[in-house]
Amino acid sequence: MNNKKIAGGILAASATVLAGMFTGVPAQAVSTTDDAKAPAVVSQAVTAGSAADYWTPERMENAIPGSVLVEDSLAHSSFMAKANQATVERGEHTTIKNNNGKGPGTGNNGKGPNKGSETPSASDEAPVDHIGKVFFTLGGSNYVCSGNAVTSNNQSTVSTAGHCLNEGPGAFATNWIFVPAYDNGNAPYGEWTAEELFAPTEWVNQGNMAYDTGFAVMAPLNGQTLGEVVGASGVEFNAERGQNYTAYGYPAAAPFDGQTLKSCSGQAINDSISPEFETQGIPCDMTGGSSGGPWFINSDHTGNQNSVNSYGYGGVDAMFGPYWGSVIQDVYSQASSS
Repeated sequence: MNNKKIAGGILAASATVLAGMFTGVPAQAVSTTDDAKAPAVVSQAVTAGSAADYWTPERMENAIPGSVLVEDSLAHSSFMAKANQATVERGEHTTIKNNNGKGPGTGNNGKGPNKGSETPSASDEAPVDHIGKVFFTLGGSNYVCSGNAVTSNNQSTVSTAGHCLNEGPGAFATNWIFVPAYDNGNAPYGEWTAEELFAPTEWVNQGNMAYDTGFAVMAPLNGQTLGEVVGASGVEFNAERGQNYTAYGYPAAAPFDGQTLKSCSGQAINDSISPEFETQGIPCDMTGGSSGGPWFINSDHTGNQNSVNSYGYGGVDAMFGPYWGSVIQDVYSQASSS
């Protein structure tokens, strides 16, 4: 029985378990030879017109946390990664600052993340303009994740987890919308519908957890781009490992209800349980629904994004996110310029 769960479907862990996990064991294999010569990025246009009308308050309330979509990928990805013995591609360290003309959105209640606790608890946060909830349909079912508006040439790009827009491996989502600054059912900046979805080939073809990141390009709303309305975060790629992060999301699985923004903070350590993913984890107990929420490097939500909430383990109080190397940078670049 697979005990791995996604983005916060994790239980409280003892100090002994946490100490055993955060050992910094070096990461190993992640890539797959099948995709060695394939394009690094896969995209699919989606119909934006009717998505906002589809999402009634009832459908939003009943949407399933996107965590369930990746449970099969965890076991499959681990097998493929160990078999192929490749590593996540790392290029030149790149920082792309916000260029949208509107600074990162406001919103923070001043309550910092819990620190120094062996069983950390996600902290309450006031809504942040550029961080929001993601709703989408896959396989006839409706799901909910988290996302963040990132700086881009088109001023319309949202980051999220790969499993929040593609089955990995499998089909792309439909009815994909982003609701920035969501709070207790309120959508102060409206509901933004996706025009095109982008994900790494390694995710779309293999469900490789090392590449569990995707980007959505949003249609204009009321004649304005997303970045013009809510601002955007800068992004970093190929950064040093072991940074301090603050992660945000809308955990919807118990004990949370997905109605308000939460955060976690801590120093990233390599995943020693499944080192083949080359992911990093921080202490965090956010649950399903927080998938795709942004990680900010050495900062709060005003900083540069460098990963997303991806998965967790039952019995371990931690959240893991993919390393943003050159492949994920390529995906971002194509989405940003579309």
